[in-house]
Amino acid sequence: MGTFDGKVVVITGGNSGIGYATARAFKELGASVIITGKREDALKKAAAELDVTGKLTDQASLEDIDTLVAELQHTSGKVDVLFINAGVAFFAPIEYTSEEQFDTMIDVNFKGSFFTLQKFIPILNDGAAVIFLTSGNTALVMENSAVYSASKSAVGHLARIAAKELAPRKIRVNTVNPGPTETEMQQKFGFDEATLAAMKGQILTQVPLAKMGRPEDVASMVVYLADNTISSFITGAEFFIDGGMAL
Repeated sequence: MGTFDGKVVVITGGNSGIGYATARAFKELGASVIITGKREDALKKAAAELDVTGKLTDQASLEDIDTLVAELQHTSGKVDVLFINAGVAFFAPIEYTSEEQFDTMIDVNFKGSFFTLQKFIPILNDGAAVIFLTSGNTALVMENSAVYSASKSAVGHLARIAAKELAPRKIRVNTVNPGPTETEMQQKFGFDEATLAAMKGQILTQVPLAKMGRPEDVASMVVYLADNTISSFITGAEFFIDGGMAL
C-alpha cells in the first residue's frame, strides 16, 4: 500500500526537472498522477516514462486551464494534491529587460499560478493540499532578477492569503522555495557552457553547503507537505530548499 493510494495529484510543468521528479515520487507512492506541459513532444515522452497522464496545457492561458479543469472533473473527479510548479525565468538588468520577457514571466509565474489555483478550487477535495513552487530568490536581492524575483514573491504572498481563505475547507497551502538546482531550465537561459559553469561556480560560493540541489530534494519536500498524516498542521508556510543560501 502506498501513502497516496487512491489520491489524485496534479502537477503543472511536470515534464522535466522538479515537476518530473515530483511526479515520479508521487507515482511510486501510489497516486494517480496528471502532469501538464506546453511542449507536446516532451510531455508525451515524460508521461510515457513515468506511466502517468499528460495534459497539454500552457499555464499562461486561462482557456487552457479551463479545459484542463473540465477534463479532470470528468475523468478524475476531485483533486487531492495540486502542485503549481510551472514557471519561466529570464535574467537581465532592469535596464535591458524587454517587455516580452516581463510579460512572459508575469503571465506564467504569477497570473498563471493565480488562475490555476482559482479554477481548481471547485474541484479540490476538502482537506486537499496545494503547494506552489516559488524560488529562493524571494529572500535574496540578486542583480539581473528583478522581474523573476518579483513574480515569485507575488506567488508567495498569494499562497499565504489562499491559506487563510481555504482554511475553512481544511485545504492547506504552502510554498517550496528552491535555491540553485540542477534542472533542464538552466539550459534555457541562453548562456554557453563556459558561462554557465562560471555562474555555477560563483553561486556555489554563496551556498553554505557548497553544492547544487537536486530535483529530488525539492520533490521530497512537496511530498511531505502533501501528506496529511505528517503535515496536517502546516499551512501558509514557506520552505527554502537552498543549501542555506538564504542565510
